[in-house]
Amino acid sequence: MSILDEILQANERYAADFGAKSELALPATRGFAILTCQDPRLIPPDFAGFTEGEAVVVRNAGGRATDDAIRSLAISHKLLRTKEWFVIHHSDCGMELVTDEQLRDMWANSLETAELDADGFHEVGTGSGTRESEYVNWLTIGDHAQSLVSDVSRIRNHPLVSPSIPIYGLLYDIRTGLLSEVPDATVAGKVG
Repeated sequence: MSILDEILQANERYAADFGAKSELALPATRGFAILTCQDPRLIPPDFAGFTEGEAVVVRNAGGRATDDAIRSLAISHKLLRTKEWFVIHHSDCGMELVTDEQLRDMWANSLETAELDADGFHEVGTGSGTRESEYVNWLTIGDHAQSLVSDVSRIRNHPLVSPSIPIYGLLYDIRTGLLSEVPDATVAGKVG
């Protein structure tokens, strides 16, 4: 059975009990948005305590404040009524296990999947690669606190972001499940 088949079967089970979910309102009923990492170990409704329809979640590699992430957050405020935003990075993130230069080198060597071991990611693929990766800012993470301050500051200072929205910087511990506030990031995101 393929993963597609598994997903379609799981969806049938989900849809069978869909019930009142079809009546959820479009705006986020609790009025907040989270920007976080795409890492599959992070389940935002579980660690932040919300259910369907209550919050907006924006995800990308590292939970970074890219143009598209800011676009999504701005839309969440304008159209989905979010009033508070949380930027949440996490420990043991893949984006802290490599540098931009390492990623560029990996793609230059191969388009295949890299291997992960105790020393980080390593290129093991063969075949053709591409130098296109030289033109991408991969936004790897060297220091979580600094990255959170940078991301929150970028969002706070973006012209599409209302100064009335508080923006908080948090770090999720992948080993304990606990969130901790990064005070300098929250200061950078204070209502102005």
